[in-house]
Amino acid sequence: MVKNRTELRVRYAETDQMGYVYYGNYAAYYEVGRVELMRQLGTSYRQIEESGLMLPVRDFSVRYFKPALYDDLITVETRIEEMPTARIKFNYDIFNENADLLTSAETTLVFVSKETNRPVPAPKSLLDALNGFFE
Repeated sequence: MVKNRTELRVRYAETDQMGYVYYGNYAAYYEVGRVELMRQLGTSYRQIEESGLMLPVRDFSVRYFKPALYDDLITVETRIEEMPTARIKFNYDIFNENADLLTSAETTLVFVSKETNRPVPAPKSLLDALNGFFE
């Protein structure tokens, strides 16, 4: 397993009238976590896209336990718990400054060729970067 922890400050524009983070904004927090985990592995979405691949989201599920509030410092913990194939699954937990678990989520993305619009295996460079975490 490989994981990354990314801190974000909740902005006013991300909240609803109650001061809670609007539920749809959590997807953007998870995306930040995904991007930073990929960067930690030495690659980026940009590099993957420039190599001729796309990474559309196939599945997304989330459980909400407590709300994040305006101006909270939250931590997005992002994990890859299994080696990718033509799919890559990310697991997430978001915590507040008191270490309270706010949400848990999972996304599955598919490696798709821009040329054929069909699923393809994960890039070798990504598999090589992950190899040490799954021995």
